[in-house]
Amino acid sequence: MALTPLTLTGRHVELVPLAQDHAAALSEAVRDGEVWRLWYTAVPAPDRMAAEIERRLDLQAAGTMLPFTVLDGPGGRPVGMTTYMNIDAAGPRVEIGSTWYAASVQRGPLNTEAKRLLLAHAFDGLGCLAVEFRTHVMNQASRRAIERLGARLDGILRHHQRLADGSLRDTCVYSIVAPDWPTVRTHLTWQLEKPR
Repeated sequence: MALTPLTLTGRHVELVPLAQDHAAALSEAVRDGEVWRLWYTAVPAPDRMAAEIERRLDLQAAGTMLPFTVLDGPGGRPVGMTTYMNIDAAGPRVEIGSTWYAASVQRGPLNTEAKRLLLAHAFDGLGCLAVEFRTHVMNQASRRAIERLGARLDGILRHHQRLADGSLRDTCVYSIVAPDWPTVRTHLTWQLEKPR
């Protein structure tokens, strides 16, 4: 399994390869809702955006991450970031994570469609056995969003990571496995097509 930069396009979202020239727009997007201030997330602050993009691109060069800039509709403005990460080419399996969105696009069709595009590419394009999602046990909004996708809780890794402030993170690990994908795909398509 070789992960190469690509663009994934839907009606409500476009995922394009992350690039340094997205830094200014992403710094502006992260100010919408000040999502970096949530203590249980690792969202980059506006003044750290260029460094975060460089970190993600370095991981891409090492073959362990494929990062995207999230656009608000095809050709739209940058409103967040997401990635394939913890890539296991032998499985193959990936994690979808390190995702954040500007507050103005949360709780709409953008995330649902972004995840549907990423899951479709993982299962239908890359032949993944499973796709993982991980979040802090205290991040209830993220946990609910992951569960709405149809992912199942595999377990909680206690004292999994030390955060920048020194606190310990318990990590909820969710997954969608290949046999789940047809039902999850139908559910996500229904979510996108139902009247809002």
